[in-house]
Amino acid sequence: MTILVVDDDKTTRKILGIYLKAKGYAVVYAENGLEAMEKLGTENINLVMTDLNMPYMDGHELTRTIRNDERLKHIPILMVTTEADEEEKAKALQAGADGYMVKPVSADMVSQNIRNILSDIFDKGGSLNA
Repeated sequence: MTILVVDDDKTTRKILGIYLKAKGYAVVYAENGLEAMEKLGTENINLVMTDLNMPYMDGHELTRTIRNDERLKHIPILMVTTEADEEEKAKALQAGADGYMVKPVSADMVSQNIRNILSDIFDKGGSLNA
């Protein structure tokens, strides 16, 4: 399973990558939503983990763009952000995010959130394929 980590902070990308690789996931990186869309067009991505506040295309816009693309809309999205505000969480979920985590996060938190999202998808009869 390949996870796209989208965050404008290099350290955050690296930490999330370490967590994910330790759990056996393949990881692809993007610095912002525009770069993420390029990667989604060229890589076989199974889940997107995105920051909320980024230049060029923020997490909300990235989420809406993915949800409006027939080829990509099935891909689960986990928002990972410093925004602990309930209003921001509601906006993210309304835009189409499947989960929402507030930084700082641990490897166990990341892993549990991914499992929860995948469990929800499979419980509803869905899959990770288009």
